[in-house]
Amino acid sequence: MVIRMAEKNDALLEKYINVYMSVFKYIGDLVSEPTKRYKLSFEQFLIMRDVENSEQVGMSDIAAKRGVTRAAISRQIKVMLDHHYLVQERDPIDRRRLYLRLTPEGKQVTTKINQAIRKVFEGWVDMLGSDKANDLLSIMEEVGEKIIRKGQGTPKA
Repeated sequence: MVIRMAEKNDALLEKYINVYMSVFKYIGDLVSEPTKRYKLSFEQFLIMRDVENSEQVGMSDIAAKRGVTRAAISRQIKVMLDHHYLVQERDPIDRRRLYLRLTPEGKQVTTKINQAIRKVFEGWVDMLGSDKANDLLSIMEEVGEKIIRKGQGTPKA
């Protein structure tokens, strides 16, 4: 019985590897493609979206939302500052606090990337149908909740 389960899991593992190599990597590349022409990663673009959708947001706010260190966000933001997509502005009341703001160029880039990603996503929905697209996203959310967020994505040694 244990051998049969292992064999069944081996088959699932092979299927997972094949799906990863043929689908997940492709989807990741496809989603990040619109950001590359602006010399941004997808994660950096998501930070720009956070800035666009917030009245006042600082590095610490973004780090907390993403569950990463402030230093990690700082490295990401440096690229956007260097490309003049973001600026930092001091809070007039609390001069220690710096807020992020999109520049006019940053707003244009964010809009263009949003449009390109929306076009790709709508193509997926057209191809799969909205029910299957919703099912796929629900399964991915479940994986995120049960495996990734609970620290079970990597086996303990």
